[in-house]
Amino acid sequence: MMRKTFYIALLSLLAIFLFYPSLLSAQENTQKPGKYLVPLCVHNGDTIPYVKLPTVYIFKPLNFKNEKERQAYYRLVRNVKKVYPISLEINQLIIETYEYLMTLPDEKSRSRHIKAVEKGLKEQYTDRMKKLSFAQGKLLIKLVDRQCNQSSYDLVKAFMGPFKAGFYQTFASLFGASLKKGYDAEGEDQLTERVVLLVASGAI
Repeated sequence: MMRKTFYIALLSLLAIFLFYPSLLSAQENTQKPGKYLVPLCVHNGDTIPYVKLPTVYIFKPLNFKNEKERQAYYRLVRNVKKVYPISLEINQLIIETYEYLMTLPDEKSRSRHIKAVEKGLKEQYTDRMKKLSFAQGKLLIKLVDRQCNQSSYDLVKAFMGPFKAGFYQTFASLFGASLKKGYDAEGEDQLTERVVLLVASGAI
């Protein structure tokens, strides 16, 4: 029962961001096969294609003390690959959500809209969230803070009020998790940051 409640709490966190699931659908590709459109610039009368190359990250090789450390690292890689896209999704949609809510005339209509969307998304995303392990759920909380520069607790509080933020924080604490947990890229999350950068650049 507690495990199920934890996933419902995570799901409710996502619900405040995912107001536009249609944005997640694949965009129609209008380019002709074998041809690519790229930006360009004109220099001294010459038209020069402008191609932005991805950032390449180079780190020192990891030295694992034992097999347990090696397995823990590759488990972290798998978890980041699974939940990092979700954190990007949240980061992209939170701006859209905020702007949309600001177009509503009053607090009553905003509250009504949030409740309706929360209910619908619980039905739509329950199966997806249930597939996350507990470790992946905790990692998602941290990556939300990384992408949005705000803790999950602060985001829930801002959109859904202090009561629900406190309610979900209480349940998260029963599992040893915290919606207030921040992301420390240069401290305890240094290895996670390395993995995120490598995953984001397509290096792993």
